[in-house]
Amino acid sequence: MSYFSGYRCTRCGHEYEPDQVTYLCPICSRTYQPGMPLLGILECVFDYAQIAVAWEEFSIAFPSANPTQKIEELCELFSPVDKEYYPNLPVGNTPLICSQSLVGETLYLKFDGVNPSGSYKDRASSLVVAEAKRLGIKEIVTASTGNAAASLSALCAAAGIKAVIFAPAKAPAAKLVQIKIHKAELHLVDGTYDDAFAAALEYSATHDCLNRNTAYHPFTIEGKKTGGLELYAQLGELPDYIFVPTGDGVILCGIAKAFYDLKEAGITDRLPALVAAQVESSDAITSYWETGVYQDAKKPHTVADSISVRTPSAAHLAVKALKATHGMGIRVSDAEILSAQKMLASRTGIFCEPSSAATLAAYFQAREQGWIRDEAKVVLMLTGHGLKDIEAVKFDD
Repeated sequence: MSYFSGYRCTRCGHEYEPDQVTYLCPICSRTYQPGMPLLGILECVFDYAQIAVAWEEFSIAFPSANPTQKIEELCELFSPVDKEYYPNLPVGNTPLICSQSLVGETLYLKFDGVNPSGSYKDRASSLVVAEAKRLGIKEIVTASTGNAAASLSALCAAAGIKAVIFAPAKAPAAKLVQIKIHKAELHLVDGTYDDAFAAALEYSATHDCLNRNTAYHPFTIEGKKTGGLELYAQLGELPDYIFVPTGDGVILCGIAKAFYDLKEAGITDRLPALVAAQVESSDAITSYWETGVYQDAKKPHTVADSISVRTPSAAHLAVKALKATHGMGIRVSDAEILSAQKMLASRTGIFCEPSSAATLAAYFQAREQGWIRDEAKVVLMLTGHGLKDIEAVKFDD
């Protein structure tokens, strides 16, 4: 049974029935233009009282439930789409690795590089594909620097749905190969991710399809919240800090939504602090959090292509999440990212892509500045596999 009851605008608070809207709040998005952060992002609302009852019944029936059982239950309780529509390609339930080999103290590493397409984006793609199946829609379009496109291509292939991709021509070759091998329709854009985002919006306005653009479709945030639900089930308690690689801000918003939902249902009583790990040249969300004034990143250019964004689509909602969780934004350099990537690979065996390594680089800064209290339970979100961008790896020898 689904406990999904509708949508609420994260800007004006107006509520809508489940099939009344598809993308943004019709009121707040009237003034939206491509090239600016999204206005009127919708969040899914659930019958939290009934979820609380269902979770209590589950806990009584299965007092010794293992983390996998808890993950399955939580993800079903908080899903806006019945699981019968999910594509036949397992996504999520990724490992949470307890490591003391990085800094001499315990860190938890949530590695989503083991998802089918090798990235966290599979979580959002799976849910959007499920929604397309529910609605009988045969085509989904998205914009991407590579990971979301590879993800959508794989999940659409599993469901027999056409994927249409708009990606920068300079996207990493390995990600473009993934898109092509799954037989997606690929349109290379002579420009940036932001240009691809606008092109995908234009395409969906004139075609009978679903648009998976990040944050534009509310299920992208819902899909990405499953990582947060898993963290709670795997740890058995709330972490104190979660470091999230941040470009568009949607993974950060998804993780926040997981803990908002858990708190609303009375399953937890607080929110972990979220930390946005951003590259120096792609720091629009961190700057916004610091100053309270939104400005585009001036000239994004980084080895961490997955978080290279001039105009983050979820900027307003991401800063709201940072403030609500008493979190922070941290800038890191490409040199710090590449050093962290090597450290993760050589000391933990995890080869993650540069954007993921930004979380370890940000953690070092936070510790140096005294922002992380001793004995705190810290999670680093490692959202993509390093094989997705081997050209970014640099060796001294």
